[in-house]
Amino acid sequence: MLTNKVQDALNAQINAEFWSAYLYLSMAMHFEAEGRAGVANWFHIQFKEEQAHAQIFMNYVNQRGGRVELKPIDAVPTSWASPLDAFKATLEHEQKVTSLINELFALAEAEHDYATRDRLTWFISEQVEEEDNCRQLIDKFRLVGDNGMGLYMLDNELAARTYTEPAPLASSAE
Repeated sequence: MLTNKVQDALNAQINAEFWSAYLYLSMAMHFEAEGRAGVANWFHIQFKEEQAHAQIFMNYVNQRGGRVELKPIDAVPTSWASPLDAFKATLEHEQKVTSLINELFALAEAEHDYATRDRLTWFISEQVEEEDNCRQLIDKFRLVGDNGMGLYMLDNELAARTYTEPAPLASSAE
């Protein structure tokens, strides 16, 4: 059974994951309208990943006998000056999510909720990957600068990204 503190914190994280999904969908739609199909694809995959993260948390709350409480999602930005600016915003956002996950982990420890702490370990590793991916893309966009051919090639690289169901969801289907 989850304590009220942990349940409330997990519900706040569910909302944060849905906000993240909404942000990345907004980015995808912005770059699709700009004719940058690869960048749009990358953010659309990110949208799906964030939805999956919310689903993992919801499944977990239900598994532990808690109650999921969905809240309204605040508005998100709708335009970015460039893909580089969008990826900088993404890194900043992912760093914020990392801090939220770390706070949840600390709360789980303080509440002696080792099952929740264990579930959060996957998210901690996921956040390391998320931040690293953003840094790598920022480096690539900085490297190509305004070079049209470089931007074209990078857009094509991002178009190749595909969605992979996160392990905690794949294992729950068994």
